[in-house]
Amino acid sequence: MSTSVRVNVLRWSALGFGVFYGVYHQASISSREKIDKINRDYKHKEELITKAKAEWKKKTMPAESKTASGGIVTDPNDPKFDLEAFLTMKAAEN
Repeated sequence: MSTSVRVNVLRWSALGFGVFYGVYHQASISSREKIDKINRDYKHKEELITKAKAEWKKKTMPAESKTASGGIVTDPNDPKFDLEAFLTMKAAEN
């Protein structure tokens, strides 16, 4: 009878350990998935912000600098120098 009691104790101990390990393992998987989702959401928002900044630069860029052939005159002594266009271009670069 002593052997059967020991076998039952061993079986119940193994079952209890298995249940405990299963709960622990599932909790670690769930927390890892939550962290991964948070990181994916953050990267997505970061990409959207980067795209929005690029679009804002295109929108606020003066008309002369939007074309490939035309540029902004940066020499203040030039009669075609446009201070507003120059400042807008510098603000868009930053």
